Amino acid sequence: MAQNKTAIVCDWLVGGGAEKVVLELHKMFPDAPIFTSYCTSEWRKRLDNKVVTGYLQKWPFSKLRKYIPFLRVLWFSNLKLSDYDLVISSSGAEAKYVKAQKHICYLHAPTHYYWEKYDQYMENPGFGKLDWLARLGLRIFVKPLRKIDYAKAQNLEFVVANSEYDKSQIKKYYGIDAEVIHPPVELDRFNKSPSGSKRKGFVVVGRQTPYKRFDLAVQACTKLGLKLKVLGSGPENSNLKSLAGPTIEFIDKPSDSQVVDTLYSSEGFIFPGIDDFGIVAIEAIASGTPVIAFKAGGALDYVIPKKTGEFFEMQSVVSLAKALQNFNIKNYDLEDISKSAEQFSPQSFRDKIDSLIKGSY
Repeated sequence: MAQNKTAIVCDWLVGGGAEKVVLELHKMFPDAPIFTSYCTSEWRKRLDNKVVTGYLQKWPFSKLRKYIPFLRVLWFSNLKLSDYDLVISSSGAEAKYVKAQKHICYLHAPTHYYWEKYDQYMENPGFGKLDWLARLGLRIFVKPLRKIDYAKAQNLEFVVANSEYDKSQIKKYYGIDAEVIHPPVELDRFNKSPSGSKRKGFVVVGRQTPYKRFDLAVQACTKLGLKLKVLGSGPENSNLKSLAGPTIEFIDKPSDSQVVDTLYSSEGFIFPGIDDFGIVAIEAIASGTPVIAFKAGGALDYVIPKKTGEFFEMQSVVSLAKALQNFNIKNYDLEDISKSAEQFSPQSFRDKIDSLIKGSY
């Protein structure tokens, strides 16, 4: 590891895939400060109090921080990082705007709410009673924000994508070539030998937002009378429950052990949305559970038909139902599925980032 004065930058620290990348970067550079717009007390503790925040951390109305990207644009653009030899950002929004002598950006996606998922955010921003405010702000400011976002992206020196799909999105919206390094997945949680003897039903896991399309899983399993466990919550929760039949079970606030146990005890993991990568799908694979995924997005990097799962071709109830009808867990070697997840280990991620850093000097 090259000995340089290093800083880590990320959009925010509240929980998610980007935060897990930051955690691994922190393990690589334990003395590096971590600059972010705001951080929960939990993540501040997990990162050994190395987090540095600005005025948005003290914003009196915390939810409003999400509606005012201009403030994040200003904060990240004006961070004083010239004293650092290397800055590594983990970003899907404004953290990539920082100026640095050498900047490696792990870019999770071109900013969703400006580009690929703009229409979805406009239809359902996911902020409940404040949806009207989010729509109004995005409609008014999206053009200047897109202009800023594109221009700032052109200043990036090294760009890393989390999947081949993400790489194509970065090229599409920013015209930038990126190198793919898959994100780290906490595989130590999945240390049991997978068995197929007691597996029943299917599972979906994650925050219930419209673009994840959990509605397809709920409707398809209801239609076929298949057992489905829906783990998690979010703005789509009440809608999903209204679509569910008697074979659908909801666990709104699952513990980590419940998530792990459910993945080990399910016949298949349903992944019906288009995700830039999809860490939870790798967690299913680590537990030896085949993934039934819509044929798009990050799933193309790890779902191998007849080996780690199956694809369905259209994002519809009919297409997913057909895939579920043809699915049989007996056709899979669960041990082989589990072993295939090893390529996504935190150590593999750190080794590849280390090689990238060494190669850039």
